[in-house]
Amino acid sequence: MSQLPVKRHRGELLDARLHLLDRQLLTDGGTPVGIVDDIVLDGVELDEDISDRGNAPRATALLSGQVVMTRIFGGFPPLARLQQIPWKLVASVGVVVRLKPNDMTFDADWMERWLRDRIVKHIPGGRDATQ
Repeated sequence: MSQLPVKRHRGELLDARLHLLDRQLLTDGGTPVGIVDDIVLDGVELDEDISDRGNAPRATALLSGQVVMTRIFGGFPPLARLQQIPWKLVASVGVVVRLKPNDMTFDADWMERWLRDRIVKHIPGGRDATQ
């Protein structure tokens, strides 16, 4: 079995699937605001090989949104519902991804509101417990 070449690099080397995707996002105060659903990369073009002579691809942002239902039922979440968090706001990557202090607002429960308004309210008793 061949060994992967060891290349020198600056910065921290992360495996997206292992270190980032599906990790919980916490604000600087420790409040959960979502999970990492996808990553925006710079230096990668669709249907093009990555040059081993150029700069390595870099993560420029994290995407967060409630994509669990689309993973189960198929399709894609509405792009307008995915929140882009610039990489410069990431304080640390560990068991969770901690964010630096910032003034971003997070809408972590939009999927629950959407399900309530479009599905649950049509179920008998879904609008009011007294029904």
